[in-house]
Amino acid sequence: MIFNVVGKLPRDNFVRMKYLLKYSPEITIKSRPVRVRFVKQLSKNLKNLLKKIDEHVSVTSKRDYLEVNSSDEAGEISPLIEEVLMSTPGVASIASTLHVPLGSLESILTHALALFTERLRGKTFAVRCKRAGKHSFTSVDVERYIGQGLVQNTESLGVNLSKPDITVRLEIREQDVFIVDELKEGLGGFPLGTQDGVLSLISGGFDSAVSSYLSIRRGLLTNYCFFNLGGHEHEIAVQEVALYLWMRYGSSHRVKFISVPFEAVVGEIISKVDNSQMGVVLKRMMLRAAGKLASDLHLDALVTGEAVAQVSSQTLTNLAVIDGVSEKLVLRPLIMSEKQDIIDLARKIGTEEFSAVIPEYCGVISVKPTTKARLHRIESEEERFDFSILETAIAESKSLTIDKLLESGKKSLTEILELEAVPQQAIVIDIRHPTEEERYPLTIPGCEIQKIPFFKLNTMFELNSIDKKTQYLLYCDKGMMSRLHASYLVEKGFPMVGVYRPS
Repeated sequence: MIFNVVGKLPRDNFVRMKYLLKYSPEITIKSRPVRVRFVKQLSKNLKNLLKKIDEHVSVTSKRDYLEVNSSDEAGEISPLIEEVLMSTPGVASIASTLHVPLGSLESILTHALALFTERLRGKTFAVRCKRAGKHSFTSVDVERYIGQGLVQNTESLGVNLSKPDITVRLEIREQDVFIVDELKEGLGGFPLGTQDGVLSLISGGFDSAVSSYLSIRRGLLTNYCFFNLGGHEHEIAVQEVALYLWMRYGSSHRVKFISVPFEAVVGEIISKVDNSQMGVVLKRMMLRAAGKLASDLHLDALVTGEAVAQVSSQTLTNLAVIDGVSEKLVLRPLIMSEKQDIIDLARKIGTEEFSAVIPEYCGVISVKPTTKARLHRIESEEERFDFSILETAIAESKSLTIDKLLESGKKSLTEILELEAVPQQAIVIDIRHPTEEERYPLTIPGCEIQKIPFFKLNTMFELNSIDKKTQYLLYCDKGMMSRLHASYLVEKGFPMVGVYRPS
């Protein structure tokens, strides 16, 4: 069979780039009513998120996949769309595809050549076709025809069905053909809104950040509870971790961030509780407070980042004694994880770098902490504790929807300078996570741009390595991190700091 095909993509009104999203496998095995409900929620979540990028985007539910269409024909916002798709719970895989109407096999080959001619140069390949509907050909017929055509019209090394360098994927559904341009992995899990809400105890470190992410991935509406042991700076550091997790993985739904002033509780424990028992008592106090706050929000479970025997308070014996004070279910996603696995996952989800430098505050560090706590001994120690102090801490806790965190500072947002254009001599500081900065570099002609990730920003200013006579404008994609840090730095005595917010 001789193919005479020119590998040029036809420019007609029927060629479209679309995304095909496969559901998490656990969704597909649900009963039909449950599956329909999950898919409907996933579609709603995606529409809410994508319309912030492209107001004309559409999300269409098909039998076993979702189809996402964007009005972005030039591909200018494709990276932003793909970032949302890869970070939304419930999506197993994302295929960016060339969508054409079903014609002849020769027309399919023409489009395949347009996408793969250069990619196949010096590479082996295999063609894989999935087909749904009634057609005069089989999937194997398509694979053979397209495979032979690619061999004859490209400089590939030929077909290798067992271990190809490149897989050319085709999906034919009724009268539509989808040629997969790129296949990316999604989060999996369940869509947010299909499961109940939880309250995650977050300190900003590796464990609590990763456990919060895992609860989001499982479809749980994850609210955050922070026990402040180290003042305003500690709270700012934890807020940015929670903001990052919410903006990246959970912003389809609004959740709460609760800050509980716990310094007085720590002081009472230090003065009243035996040194070896302090760690277990502190955790019990935290669970008591978190349980009360969860009840106020009508949440039935707490999430913690504990793993068996990682520290002294996390032996099985101690965890049983700690859990005894909670009327809520306590979920521990990391309970069987090793520390390095947790750090590796933190690196993958983007929380490693600022969790590594976040200040750790704990005034309750025992010299010889117990690993075999006895309930009667702990209860005896707690009899000397003034529980009115715990009740005061709960009453004075601050609860805000997470997108309103910026309004909780001492400075009002109206006092923070926000500019759409950069004045002469001003310096823009790109405070985004290094991964985001590398993916979408910021360029402003004629302007000096410094790259200081948000988790290093406070240190740079405190070391006086910043010229106080120069105006600095902080930049991030959505403006939340930049306003948060600008507000904090102005409070710390750097009034020349503002925010760069291009229209």
